[in-house]
Amino acid sequence: MTFVYTTIKSSTFVYTNYTLTTMTIEEVIKSTVKMDNAKKVILNIMYTQNVIQDHFNELIKPYDLSGEQYNVLRILRGQKGNPANMCVIQERMLAKTSNTTRLVDKLLLKEFVTRNVCPDNRRKIEVLITQKGLDVLKELDPKVDAHERAFAENISPEELELLNKLLEKYRTQQN
Repeated sequence: MTFVYTTIKSSTFVYTNYTLTTMTIEEVIKSTVKMDNAKKVILNIMYTQNVIQDHFNELIKPYDLSGEQYNVLRILRGQKGNPANMCVIQERMLAKTSNTTRLVDKLLLKEFVTRNVCPDNRRKIEVLITQKGLDVLKELDPKVDAHERAFAENISPEELELLNKLLEKYRTQQN
C-alpha cells in the first residue's frame, strides 16, 4: 500500500490520494528465501510498525517531540489535572524500556510539564502537564487523528476490529 501525502505549511500532512499496491514482505525486503508464516508475521509487524512510526515522527518533528515524549504528554493529559508519579508514567508507556526520568527532564526543559516532590512521600516525584503541553497536544490531536485514519483507509471497520483482536491475541501468547 502506498500513500501519497501533500505537505501544506511545513508540517501538515493531508491524505490526498492512495494507490493500492500490495507487496509481500518478501518483496519489500527483497528476500528470495522461503519463509514460514510465523517469521513473515513478525517481519510484517516490525516493518509496518516502522512505516507507521516514520510517518508519525514526521508529524511531530516540528514540535521538537519524540514519540516517547508525546506518549508521556498523552499519559499526563489522561490524568485530568492530577499529577502522576514516575512509576505510573512508566507502566503506561507503550515502549516499556523508555527512560522515563530522561523523558520528563526533556519535557521540563520545553516547559510542557512540571515536576515536584510529593508532599506525602518525599521519595516520590509528581509530574503534571502544563497548559503549554496541553496546547501542543490540542494542536496535534487533529493531525494525529488524520494520520491514524490514513493508515486505516483501505480497511473496513470489521477488518479493523478483526485486526485488533488478532494482534491482541498474538501479543498475549507471550504473557
